[in-house]
Amino acid sequence: MSRNAAATDTAKKKPAELDWLMRLLVIIEKAGNKLPHPFWLFLSLAVVVMVLSTIFSAVGLEAVNPATDKTVSVTNLFSTESLREIVAGATNNFVTFPPLGLVLIVLIGVAVAEQSGLIPAMLRGTIAGASPKWITFIVALAGTASSIASDASYMIMIPLGGLAFKAVGRNPLLGCLVAYAATSGGYSAAPMVNSLDTILGGLSTSAAQIIDPDYVVSPIANFYFNFVSMFVVAAAVTLVTELLLSKRADQIELDEPDENDPDNFDVKMALDANEKRGMVFAVLSIVACAALLFFLALPQDSFLRDEAGGFGPESGLMAGIAAIIGFGFFIVGIVYGYATGSIKKTSDIPDMMGKGLLPFVPVIVLFFAASQFLALFKMSNLGEILAIRGAEFFGSLDTGPFVILLGGWLLVALGAMFLTSGSGLWTLMAPVLVPMFMLLSIAPETTQALYRIGDSTTNIISPMSPYFVVVLGFIQRYKRDAGIGTVLSFTIPLSFAMFILWGLLFFIWWATGIPWGPGAATSYHMG
Repeated sequence: MSRNAAATDTAKKKPAELDWLMRLLVIIEKAGNKLPHPFWLFLSLAVVVMVLSTIFSAVGLEAVNPATDKTVSVTNLFSTESLREIVAGATNNFVTFPPLGLVLIVLIGVAVAEQSGLIPAMLRGTIAGASPKWITFIVALAGTASSIASDASYMIMIPLGGLAFKAVGRNPLLGCLVAYAATSGGYSAAPMVNSLDTILGGLSTSAAQIIDPDYVVSPIANFYFNFVSMFVVAAAVTLVTELLLSKRADQIELDEPDENDPDNFDVKMALDANEKRGMVFAVLSIVACAALLFFLALPQDSFLRDEAGGFGPESGLMAGIAAIIGFGFFIVGIVYGYATGSIKKTSDIPDMMGKGLLPFVPVIVLFFAASQFLALFKMSNLGEILAIRGAEFFGSLDTGPFVILLGGWLLVALGAMFLTSGSGLWTLMAPVLVPMFMLLSIAPETTQALYRIGDSTTNIISPMSPYFVVVLGFIQRYKRDAGIGTVLSFTIPLSFAMFILWGLLFFIWWATGIPWGPGAATSYHMG
């Protein structure tokens, strides 16, 4: 019996034959899929935000932003001035929507690598024959490690996760969601220091100096914890996927694949001589690209460095990582295509780019609605006030450090569902949480590590995250009627598992006093 036939038989089972947890996931999916199409849902939420802004503006809801000492009040979005700004800013909201540029610039390169046959051949050569259960851990581990590529990691890992699962005969929809959960949920778990470490460290330093003017939180303050966390997050994703979600995935009958779909390949066929030759040239081109990037970045005054000569978030390397990755896929795909004959003339290349982008046109349509909603939510100041008031509440509690840490952990997790920008949320919370915890003998590095867990793990279940829309677009390649409920039925268990296991790691680490990174202790002592 084929995998699809088996999945179909499983899908036909009566709900009574399923255990209670599986039935719950089915209920979540059905309930969620009764929501309007995401396009209309985001536009409806935008209207809700406008109505709430009018109500809370009238009652005078406000809060003091500890980062600026300025009073933040709710902006009435139905005022004449706001309506004028909303109309005038609609275009800018869309074209400056962060994922939009990343999607296009990365996918242009990935499209060439995919259409030329490189990605299917690479997966067949490296994954075919491997145990399907190992694929989950491999994809999850790669997802957590991919944060070094910043937000571009989503555009790489989600489609590759689907292809990897399909290559070993498993549900590609599940592969996309595993990759998304690991990439987003484990965004702060990484094998090396990246731009996020620099940003968070700077914000933590500013907050810590409210208490201790000489205190500095370095970018490597959480390095040890981040490295270990990468494996814990991957293990949590694998555990839930294999014990629960793989069964749920077998109940979902996928659409018949398009025969022209570039990832519709036979994974059982070994690479032929032509493909092997292409892979050799592709590997050589990857090495050449990496060497070129290294030598370009080597000079102290390189355009890939920042003004201070480093590789911070403002450096050419980190600011342009999406373009660099997209260009890398573009070059390697072309080399493979010419080596194997899938590219015969230069006009084939732009044709491949256009064809590869076609499946993602619906995602771009969703981006328009999502960008308007998120812009209005930010403009109303509702999210900022919610985060500030929540932090003030926990700061008023008179209890021990464990309970405070637990409360802060939950607060961050809740806040991350409304403000999905990691640095943006920390900008609001750090000036309250860091000094408060220092007075309780908790080091800023500890607070920052706690923040990473709460912020990352709940993003994957928040429709306010722009990449929630991205993963929905990707899974609709395999099941056109998949909706928000489909995503939530898989991501809720994954989010819960990561939240708990990663949280246990944090509290064990904190209790044992192991440094979070080089020179970063878990406790702080005044004077």
